[in-house]
Amino acid sequence: MKNKLFKTSMIVLSALCFLRNINSKDSIAAAVKNNIKFSNDSSDFVLLSDIVPDAILEIRYYSTYNFVGERIDGYDEPTALLTKEAATSLKKVSDELAEKGYRLKIYDAYRPQKAVYHFEKWAKDVNDTKMKDYFYPNLEKSVLFEQGYILNHSGHSRGSTVDLTLFDMKTGKEVDMGGTFDYFGEESHPDYKNITAEQYENRMILRQAMMNHGFEPLAEEWWHFTLKNEPYPDTYFTFPVSENSIHK
Repeated sequence: MKNKLFKTSMIVLSALCFLRNINSKDSIAAAVKNNIKFSNDSSDFVLLSDIVPDAILEIRYYSTYNFVGERIDGYDEPTALLTKEAATSLKKVSDELAEKGYRLKIYDAYRPQKAVYHFEKWAKDVNDTKMKDYFYPNLEKSVLFEQGYILNHSGHSRGSTVDLTLFDMKTGKEVDMGGTFDYFGEESHPDYKNITAEQYENRMILRQAMMNHGFEPLAEEWWHFTLKNEPYPDTYFTFPVSENSIHK
């Protein structure tokens, strides 16, 4: 009993230390007001590559090719973490699609809360638009909050959401989805019709396979899926994206 209480106390303390060190006082106040729960406990998470070894990882927020244009806080390594439940379900998706000649390509999975605050800080600097031509050419940066592209909290931080696409094993290339990952605009909606029939069908192949194994799609992003029965629907995690977070 004492060991359990000690472990719980350390988890809470770690989360509080994280909150103390981030640079978003408004977000902290909002989190407290809305009873948002934070946790630094990674014990129910796994490395996605351990469960889905044939998944291709292209972790965009570890790189500079993302809408911010720099590596995002909290992404210490170019790896992907998920809850055990989400990873197990994604393995079933991978197995189904492999029979059709596809592999999964992962852009993002678990996202630490620190990264969300990085996005928030970036969005408030309306003069930093170096990646506008690539990711939001038809939007002014000042509308990203009000239109919901940047939020104070992300489902990714709960550990059961994944951003991904399909990789064609026959051609050795990504499947053409008629739009790029993290593009801010109507073109990213799964049901966007101003694309070719083949591009639309490719979106539906991914969507149906994910839904077959318990994932829910997002109406605004063809690449974004959350495990319907996610184990931590009210908890946002703070540990970094790193193998060390899992293999302690």
